[in-house]
Amino acid sequence: MLLYKNRIVVTGGSGRFGSLFKLNLNNKKYNYFFPTKKKLNILNQKSILKYLKINKPKYLIHMAGLSRPMNIHEKNINKSIDLNIIGTANITKCCSLLRIKLIFFSTAYVYPGISGNYREDSSINPINNYALSKMGGEAAVRMYNNSLILRISMTEKPFIHKHAFYDFITNFIFHDEVAFILPKLLNYKGIINLGGKSRSVYEFAKKYKKNINKISAKKVFGKNAKLNVSMNTKRLRNIIND
Repeated sequence: MLLYKNRIVVTGGSGRFGSLFKLNLNNKKYNYFFPTKKKLNILNQKSILKYLKINKPKYLIHMAGLSRPMNIHEKNINKSIDLNIIGTANITKCCSLLRIKLIFFSTAYVYPGISGNYREDSSINPINNYALSKMGGEAAVRMYNNSLILRISMTEKPFIHKHAFYDFITNFIFHDEVAFILPKLLNYKGIINLGGKSRSVYEFAKKYKKNINKISAKKVFGKNAKLNVSMNTKRLRNIIND
């Protein structure tokens, strides 16, 4: 099937990041398509194939799935498995069949959360059910060579919470920054850690919200909580610098 090299289909366009991504489309090189769930149902391969065969994109950015609230992945594992694992597997099968480049949104939480500074080739050991569901999606995507997995640590702008963890280390980056970077990564493959500077959530939030209050993640999640999912972003920085 002939694919249009300037066409990109984006699943999950109605989500928090997807909605913002639509508003930040300043790259005129590509035409973006944001199908509704009715037009492209990730749980129905016939629906996926029908939409892709009609629009013939060279790329598919897959960010549809289940994220918040985090505890829903504990309370309703069926929904988490369906949307984040089975849905992603369906997308992967269809992209593989039609030879469409697949870009998958994963999470930094797939890393063990113990030592931090995790590279793309570091061992993974998800810290919660949400991350387990993303790992399941990754397993399918990694079987398809024409794919890219983005392990992302992002948050809304402005920082929406009144409190921030001073003992939880990550690579928070704002949604609009990810939207700006994303088009630069489309032609890469494998895995890329996508995030900002490694620091506590409090240090990140304090920079943008002066009246933020400190709170302990260890007190909230327990003394055995995994509190350092910081990533090594050298690959990302090399790509952006180039």
